[in-house]
Amino acid sequence: METSKNSSEQAAFESLQAGRVRLETELGKVIVGQREVVEQLMLSLIAGGHCLITGAPGLAKTLLVKTIAGLFQLQFQRIQFTPDLMPADITGTEILTDSDQGRKLTFIKGPIFANIVLADEINRTPPKTQAALLEAMQEHQVTAAGVRHVLSEPFFVLATQNPVEMEGTYPLPEAQLDRFLFNVLIDYLPEKDEIAVVQQTTSRLPQAVQGVFSGEDVLKFQALVRNVPVAEDVVRYAVRLAASSRPKQANAPEFVKNWINWGAGTRAAQALVIGAKARVLLKGGTHVTVDDIRALAAPVFRHRLLLNYRAEADGVSVEQVIQKLVEAMPKSV
Repeated sequence: METSKNSSEQAAFESLQAGRVRLETELGKVIVGQREVVEQLMLSLIAGGHCLITGAPGLAKTLLVKTIAGLFQLQFQRIQFTPDLMPADITGTEILTDSDQGRKLTFIKGPIFANIVLADEINRTPPKTQAALLEAMQEHQVTAAGVRHVLSEPFFVLATQNPVEMEGTYPLPEAQLDRFLFNVLIDYLPEKDEIAVVQQTTSRLPQAVQGVFSGEDVLKFQALVRNVPVAEDVVRYAVRLAASSRPKQANAPEFVKNWINWGAGTRAAQALVIGAKARVLLKGGTHVTVDDIRALAAPVFRHRLLLNYRAEADGVSVEQVIQKLVEAMPKSV
């Protein structure tokens, strides 16, 4: 039995390594540059976590998510979040229907019932509607009129948001933010890549991408990620790194007490470890190191640290605080 399990894991590992090059080739047909963004989205998928994608309009956030769904041959649904969107528009609703047994209430599934759900511009809708995603993201189910409706696996919410200082946006509730494994930041491309994008999109029609993996493959990769070994001292490093961001901790650095209102919780440490496991697997490694944890500090902490007015007055960004946190934590703890 153990031999069969090891053989299955080895086959899944080899499939991922062989398919990674094909993924990069297919993505290159549509997406130019943004290698770090693409890698973090891939890590999120094989780790089984949801992902928040932050960037200004027009940076191909939606195109990127739709392309990845096609590469993994997953059922895709897009929800455009607007100020008038209602919770039932996401989860579904019950309607009165006629049948041989008479009239009855029938649940009509909403767009949340898909493998990859693109919550486009999620912060353009009020918190009540944003909260409709919470149960689906955490429990992979929707409850309507007391009846539990299980979502198909694999299930991911990939949400895009515009910077909150833009007009017509609402900050996401902290409880919802914490349920995203990563917050991936998409910035403007370097001039060379931007020229390539303009040439590519104005000279020919978009190329169709070919599927590389299936939903079953994704589930196998997720199981494989869980089995990547990680030493206790590496887990301890992740826990202490997350704890160091909490201003009420007695041993928190002085800059944390000065600039942070609310630090990262236990989910941040979990995200660091599971993300590092996925990173090792994707790169063909054998075990997690402290460097893997440090490499993911930005996407894990970016949406979990709440800076105070003093940080704003001092002109300090969350990216700078994260960098100082990593630098302040010695590799050996």
